[in-house]
Amino acid sequence: QVQLVESGGGLVQAGGSLRLSCAASGRTFNNCHMGWFRQAPGKEREFVAAISWSGGRTHYLDSVKGRFTISRDSAKNTVYLQMNSLKPEDTAVYICAADYSGIHYFPAVRSGDYEYWGQGTQVTVSS
Repeated sequence: QVQLVESGGGLVQAGGSLRLSCAASGRTFNNCHMGWFRQAPGKEREFVAAISWSGGRTHYLDSVKGRFTISRDSAKNTVYLQMNSLKPEDTAVYICAADYSGIHYFPAVRSGDYEYWGQGTQVTVSS
């Protein structure tokens, strides 16, 4: 079983920055692709970013390219999402996910491609 715990969310003004963290435990961290999704009230869960098991490949939602950066630290079993130039439309619960299946081509952008999910952390961007 894998446990994922997010942190780093909060309230920030438009144009500000936040760094989200997702700490993983329970299985070898290097064997999985990791992703960040977000869900705003009344909306479907949306893919935001993904990083391959090696950290060598990344993929982003078009609307966050150039503003968000996903990274991972295998020594700390943690994946990060650095979010800069935040906009009010970025307001959502941000949730990290892990894909240990080994059967999905990178990038996996569908929720169903991931087996394990964290509880999420709230990000609120004020205008």
